[in-house]
Amino acid sequence: MKIISLFFVVLALFISGCASVPIVQTPDTSKAKEFSPPSEGMAGVYLYRKSGVIGQALKKDLWIDGKCVGETAPGVFFYAEVAGDQEHTIDTESEFSPNSLKIFFEAGKNYFIRQVIKMGFFVGGAKLEQISEEQGKIDVSFLPMAQPGKCSGN
Repeated sequence: MKIISLFFVVLALFISGCASVPIVQTPDTSKAKEFSPPSEGMAGVYLYRKSGVIGQALKKDLWIDGKCVGETAPGVFFYAEVAGDQEHTIDTESEFSPNSLKIFFEAGKNYFIRQVIKMGFFVGGAKLEQISEEQGKIDVSFLPMAQPGKCSGN
């Protein structure tokens, strides 16, 4: 019984550390949080990760169509524009292999994709889920914007 309790204490300490990534300056973050329509012919993509109990010490890469968006930490978001009226693939690294989400992005619209950290056998895994625009705006409004373009493989 004591060994099991000790295991959970050590596990809690392991997952309670907090990773961080460089943050974009406030004016750029405020502009992104206006949730304006994207540029002509484009779709806006908000990729974010809320803070949570699991995975505080983990950073996870995000890619759109194989191109690095950036590395997430708890409680940050990225904003990117992609060609509208096309299907795009959003990837995140996970425990053993990337997890992907394919979405058809309509031009002129904003989309919200949440990265969720889940416990794995050795390290934390990650998955992606599309969130409604209404919920996505609420979630992103409380987060700082992370600096894009740096993934762990770069």
